[in-house]
Amino acid sequence: MNNIRYSKNMKLAQLIAADSELLSLLQRLDIKLGFGEATVEDICRRYGLSTELFVIICNIYSFRDYRPDADTLTSDDITHITNYLQASHNYYKQVCFPAIHDKIHSLVVELDDVSRHLIDKFYDDYDCEVANHFRYEETIVFPYIASLVAGTLAHDSEYSISKFEKSHSYIGEKLNDLKNIIIKYLPEEHSSPLRFEILKDIYDLENDLRKHSLIENRLLVSLVEKLEKSNE
Repeated sequence: MNNIRYSKNMKLAQLIAADSELLSLLQRLDIKLGFGEATVEDICRRYGLSTELFVIICNIYSFRDYRPDADTLTSDDITHITNYLQASHNYYKQVCFPAIHDKIHSLVVELDDVSRHLIDKFYDDYDCEVANHFRYEETIVFPYIASLVAGTLAHDSEYSISKFEKSHSYIGEKLNDLKNIIIKYLPEEHSSPLRFEILKDIYDLENDLRKHSLIENRLLVSLVEKLEKSNE
């Protein structure tokens, strides 16, 4: 990967050439391939995206040491952020988790009863935790933010983004336990190519979820707090 920071004037194809992992962002934002020599700004205008936010998200995903600054964004970007987070939820639920689930199902068929039960239960529990996490954000947090942005929030509402910040947990932590089970504790005779594929998928998902949380904690929370204060 080229050691560069992205800007709105760069051609989108340059970003993809610099880091192919950004293809997943295009997929979840439903940005179609075949954009020719269009710049980032051109594509964001075409798809109704916030150019500044899109560049920040690309920088987050490509550069481990990059720390986004919400001061470069405005309250107008809040809806774009929640839209992106929702798109990511859909991407996880429709693409990432089903792919891992299918591979784990294929793996456990080869295992003894104890190992099969261990893997199945752990993954099912994690799947339930993720579903609850996303459901809370989609039914409580995002509607609250939408009402706040639209100016239609009930005056007697007791919810605030600080409650989300306090209760917000990183859902990638348990993936580390699942990795350890697959790496350390399954019998050696089951060290098939599929086992390595699953680990690669889990590492990729864990990394993506960490960046997802970074967007929530450093961008969304900060901007919503400012909006809450301005509405007091």
